Amino acid sequence: MKINVEVNGRQRLLDVQNGDYLLEVLRAADCLSVRRGCDSTSCGVCTVLVDGKPVPSCSYLAIRADGHRITTVEGIAAEAENLANHFGAEGADQCGYCNPSFALVAYALKQTNPDATDDEIREWLVGNLCRCSGYQSQLLAIRHYLEDRS
Repeated sequence: MKINVEVNGRQRLLDVQNGDYLLEVLRAADCLSVRRGCDSTSCGVCTVLVDGKPVPSCSYLAIRADGHRITTVEGIAAEAENLANHFGAEGADQCGYCNPSFALVAYALKQTNPDATDDEIREWLVGNLCRCSGYQSQLLAIRHYLEDRS
């Protein structure tokens, strides 16, 4: 069957099978920043935005995306680069595998609550695991990203 979705600002007609998850469908559509991690919604590496809200694409049936707006890091390239600069400045960019999901969550937070407190930032990041760091540098980088109004 086919679903009609907006992916990164562009209308797409995508082939899906019953039981396909959005993760698989997006990767097949060349959105390679959407990464496979745990396949159980525990790590957040597969996070995408559906209508501006972070969702784990490894457990989101693709058919549910029909008629919705999907955003991956490819769709927020300038914002992701800005955040990457903040991550680099804070030493938060290690292996980089989790960076796309952190970027999408931070972007969604900035759209929703650009004056978020540190506790609110932590709450938004609760579903994003990083195996390389202790999270303090990511918190600082996201804090600086939110404060950056350029």
